[in-house]
Amino acid sequence: MPLIRVTDPDDVRLADYTRLTDVVLRTRLEPAAGLYMAESSTVIRRAVAAGHRPRSFLMAERFLPDLADLLDAVGAGESGDVPVFVGEPEVLESITGFHLHRGALAAMHRPAPVPLERLLSGAGRLAVLEDIVDHTNVGAVFRSAAALGVDAVLVSPRCADPLYRRSIRVSMGTVFQVPWGRLEPWPGGLDQLRALGFTVAALALTDRAVSLDDVASALPDKLALVLGTEGDGLSRGAVAAADLVVRIPMAGGVDSLNVAAASAVAFWATRR
Repeated sequence: MPLIRVTDPDDVRLADYTRLTDVVLRTRLEPAAGLYMAESSTVIRRAVAAGHRPRSFLMAERFLPDLADLLDAVGAGESGDVPVFVGEPEVLESITGFHLHRGALAAMHRPAPVPLERLLSGAGRLAVLEDIVDHTNVGAVFRSAAALGVDAVLVSPRCADPLYRRSIRVSMGTVFQVPWGRLEPWPGGLDQLRALGFTVAALALTDRAVSLDDVASALPDKLALVLGTEGDGLSRGAVAAADLVVRIPMAGGVDSLNVAAASAVAFWATRR
């Protein structure tokens, strides 16, 4: 298949790439259509390295040389049957809704969910995210999880999609590196973790909370760290379902951290 030159933003072949800045639309459309968007040459390479398959590519012509080897490897453009759409910057901006300055976009096939027991086989430390709706925070948590050796991330049904474009970009592609899945039902699904031998530790400010230092000094063999929403923190149901409640020691009159920062502190303190 040769490169496809696009000049019409309404070309039906570009449906995967339209209105990318409409968060509500895209968070409904992409999982239902079995796709996600990878943005930038670096992220696309990491997605392919993780075994994910591209549906198509969209880029300005000047970025073709940077991705020539990858396009050839995945059977894209003239080397295969994966379409490569090429257009002028103003046309690409009309299609996507933003200036495409990070090299390229790729519409990727969304991987099939992995059963929980297989996902957690051999895992010793988990992050569990309850209803975190900010994609930037989700991406930052994944980046910390990858950097600090967390084995897997589980997200509640209402949590933001880790494979949304912004989450992927903020994580620098580490969402492809750290195994993840959705935990349902919620918070009843935490019982499944307990059945698999995990101690469930909720990060929250309650009267029964113990210091993170105490947990770090006597780490359970398997530990699941549960982190809550940006505003209200963990729900009462999630706290009640936990084996213990953990707080990060604070100074200077500060009572809590942003969830992304709190996750990094907790992951570092409980590393092995």
